[in-house]
Amino acid sequence: MDGEPVIRFDDVYKRFGAQEVLRGLTFEVERGRTLAIMGASGSGKSVTLRNIIGLVSPDRGRVAVDGQVVADLKPKALAALRRRMGYVFQEGALINWLSVGENVALPLRENTDLPDAEIRARAQHKLELVRIPDSWDKLPGQISGGMKKRVGLARALVTDPEIILYDEPNAGLDPEIARSINATIRELSDSLDVTSVVVEHRIDCVRTVADEVLFLHEGRALLQAPPDEFFRSEHPRLRQFLGPEALPAR
Repeated sequence: MDGEPVIRFDDVYKRFGAQEVLRGLTFEVERGRTLAIMGASGSGKSVTLRNIIGLVSPDRGRVAVDGQVVADLKPKALAALRRRMGYVFQEGALINWLSVGENVALPLRENTDLPDAEIRARAQHKLELVRIPDSWDKLPGQISGGMKKRVGLARALVTDPEIILYDEPNAGLDPEIARSINATIRELSDSLDVTSVVVEHRIDCVRTVADEVLFLHEGRALLQAPPDEFFRSEHPRLRQFLGPEALPAR
């Protein structure tokens, strides 16, 4: 049901060598909500995503997804949890020698025993959802950066995930295409009722897609609030990061 936390970080610490990236990070994301994470480079944003999906484990504290402590899961259970997630990579991470359609279909081919016709139908439906229905036979080298983002999003959606993780979905896009991607993310979140975490530094994206915004500073949660409240905050570190132009008109 809505209102229960699906993702929960409890006092999470993570170090890589001499660099302590997360330093007591605590937050939660409720079911069906979209959390945007902002913060300076090196503040721990991508490491946070990697903890959710189980690519790294905390040195201290715990990360729980739908009540399961990710670091405690055996390989089979972790694989099952990952199948309930979609991950939208910053650069798209498409396989260049596969067509757009086959890139989208790949998670179904690798993780299910569905017949080819069903796989193709599901993948085509996701291409329609992200508004590139006629792109099946194109190769990644033949499409724009914005289309690659949409293909990556379709691939993340093809397994009908309950949770979607986005790593800077606006990276490398011009403002017009970025606005279109943001609108698509918001529309999919509303229509599919998924729980999402979006790592992003562009203010327009965060205002469009987020139900709540978390600001990371030195590996901790400095502020978590709805977008209107977040962008009105007078916290000096947040104002320094965002700049005065991010303040809403009074």
